[in-house]
Amino acid sequence: MDLKIGDIVGRKSYGCDVVFKVHDILRQGNSFIIVLKGVNLRILADAPENDIIKLPQSKINEADSYFLKRLDKVNTKTRKFCVRAEEKLGRAFYRSEEKIFKRPGRILHLDGDSAYLEMCMKSYKEYHIEAIGRAVPEADQPKRVAELLEQYNPDILVLTGHDAILKHTPDGSRNTNSVANYRNSKYFIDAVKEARKHEQSLDDLVIFAGACQSYFEGIMAAGANFASSPDRILIHALDPVIICKVIAFTPIDQVAPLEQLLSNTITGIKGIGGIQTRGKYRDGMPNTHNSRL
Repeated sequence: MDLKIGDIVGRKSYGCDVVFKVHDILRQGNSFIIVLKGVNLRILADAPENDIIKLPQSKINEADSYFLKRLDKVNTKTRKFCVRAEEKLGRAFYRSEEKIFKRPGRILHLDGDSAYLEMCMKSYKEYHIEAIGRAVPEADQPKRVAELLEQYNPDILVLTGHDAILKHTPDGSRNTNSVANYRNSKYFIDAVKEARKHEQSLDDLVIFAGACQSYFEGIMAAGANFASSPDRILIHALDPVIICKVIAFTPIDQVAPLEQLLSNTITGIKGIGGIQTRGKYRDGMPNTHNSRL
């Protein structure tokens, strides 16, 4: 076998539409099953060895370039929104940058993928958002979320990792309204329910949950403010971060602009949905120059 863990590959049967990294190689009789993890997209999949092809560097560069352009466009829009929000607040006659300190919403991010978590934490840092990240496997998130909420008391909670509609489903169907037909949606739903036991208010604790092709309706019904994936499409690794950035910088007395917020994610409104949600940004006074953001 010419494949090894870490190789960048595509699936021939899907026209190499998604760039994957080989995550694991499992022997099945005289053949191998290749476990795949999306490089840019939050999907975990598997395929027989004969369906896998190593991708040339040109194909990898093309995919990276596409997502970087989309991300730059989204970041520009997000940055403009954050600046406008601060400018609007700055019109109050008593406001002075010398007198106030700023506090964007505080984030607790649980991710089933440590590499994606690192990418997300870097993005939070660029926006000076206080974020606590923990690499927690999807199946363990319902067990861990309550203790972590108690420990860190965040304004915003992210529950994400990998997901997918199963190719071979337990009931033999492709019924997208059955949670049993998803790889990890059950865990996201259970984790949201556990989080809502800690805080019922949709405004006091804002929750984003889900990954690629997740059971959107089930996650929302469990109590999430935002979830993936309404059209069961793949979502980008940073889509949860984009949602959280805007919520973190929307003033506490305002509702985030829902349609604008969802459409400005990398995968758009087909990939991310949600409900009207109040922002988490607060001004504080006085500024002692030691106040944390």
